[in-house]
Amino acid sequence: MSGHGHGHGGGHSHGCCECDHEPAERGVEYELYIRIDTEKLQCLNESRDGDGKLVFKPWDQRTERTKFVESDADEELLFNIPFTGSVKLKGIIISGEDDESHPAEIRLYKNIPQMSFDDTSREPEQAFRLNRDPLAELEYPTKIARFSNVEHLSIHISRNFGAESTRVYYIGLRGEYTEAHRHEVTICNYEAAANPADHKVETITPQTHFIS
Repeated sequence: MSGHGHGHGGGHSHGCCECDHEPAERGVEYELYIRIDTEKLQCLNESRDGDGKLVFKPWDQRTERTKFVESDADEELLFNIPFTGSVKLKGIIISGEDDESHPAEIRLYKNIPQMSFDDTSREPEQAFRLNRDPLAELEYPTKIARFSNVEHLSIHISRNFGAESTRVYYIGLRGEYTEAHRHEVTICNYEAAANPADHKVETITPQTHFIS
């Protein structure tokens, strides 16, 4: 895909951590993939339509190699990821091949639906220079204050380690999820009713009102 914006600002983070958590515990933490509205997820410059959706998968499948996405016209990829609610993003893992096709830099943007490569010239919320991570072991912690209310996340892979195309096997997202729902308010009306013995008792008549 030609005409991509390559303007790169500052603000890169180099830190990543090899967390000491037990694998099962980390698997629970990396379940945000089930909160993605997969039908609306977009991956721009993917070599085969739909492959970008395949790299958001369960923790125990993070090292399997049958599902991946590869870039087409050049080394860049742009994921537009809508969530089904609100997310507080705490960390990200990106795993590729142990060669020059592995992503070398990512830039994160929030709440910009339908983002295009032209939009990537703007300053990202955060950017990371990556290490090669074929085993999906390295987590890059986000600045949580900037990613505390994310309904749409864009991940721009701006370059790799020198190959003509970029290959990604797994993208893991760690954080907290709040479900989007309509607010429901129940209003109880208390009415006096007489029974045959003339004793007064109170009955409760619940009325449910929906507030958009």
